[in-house]
Amino acid sequence: MSVKQSEPEKVSLICRLLRQSPPGEFGQVVQDLYALVKDDELLRQEAAHIGAHHNKKNFTPVQVNGSTVLLTHYNDLGGNRFFYPQDKFSFEFDHLSGITSKTHLHSVMLDEEELWRGALHKGLNTYVNCHFPAGNCCVFKKSLGKRQMFVACIEAHEYQPLKHWNSLWKSDWTFALTPIMTRVTGVFLLQLHYFKDANLHVTIRKSVSASLHVIDRNQFVSDFVKFVKTEDDKIHTAILQNIQALSEDMWRKDLRRKLPITRTFMNWNELLKNYHQNTNVSSKEVCA
Repeated sequence: MSVKQSEPEKVSLICRLLRQSPPGEFGQVVQDLYALVKDDELLRQEAAHIGAHHNKKNFTPVQVNGSTVLLTHYNDLGGNRFFYPQDKFSFEFDHLSGITSKTHLHSVMLDEEELWRGALHKGLNTYVNCHFPAGNCCVFKKSLGKRQMFVACIEAHEYQPLKHWNSLWKSDWTFALTPIMTRVTGVFLLQLHYFKDANLHVTIRKSVSASLHVIDRNQFVSDFVKFVKTEDDKIHTAILQNIQALSEDMWRKDLRRKLPITRTFMNWNELLKNYHQNTNVSSKEVCA
């Protein structure tokens, strides 16, 4: 970076590059900027602020007291402190070093809404553990005016920097426990970054909603988890179909001679066997 750049210009560049960091790569971007900017104090200041936003936006999971806690806007207490409603504790998190500290008990009133939240967390956690190879979830309460809302967050990621790709799947589900019927709104986000032979970014967003009956706690938890699973399966299937269609389209364009796509299984071992048999017969006929 040119030494002639003013501090505001450096800040603008640092912020722009940090905000573009794909999931799982924020720390590496910070390290690269240390060598580029050569102003450690300025970089630490900006990286700490943007790192907090990055972690909360991506539902970054951290290990605290043997529990996996998601960093989100919904459990942010301010001052880099977060709470975990399931085990009733709070902690401080350093967004640059990734270190947790100063764990304290966090009191939560055990009212009817907390019982619902706990039941929703338990049901959703069972589903996530079965559906995702390495998934995490948490259910939070939040106030919207005089209304008490629930937000269920799901996060699953696979970071493979040595294989040159990283990916994040996350979703959040918002609803209020209104009598008889409630509207559940879900937002999916899938991000993929491949950086071996190209710099490829893929981002998929989708919103869904449905009305669910609210009769009792067990019924609603069951219906809510079924709804999440159904929508997860739908978007997963749609992504695979789009990838297949894209792959076939690329093959059709790249082949010099357009070949028909018959989707017929070719038994190459049998073809090679027949070829060798025909070759042996021909050789014997020539020798005769």
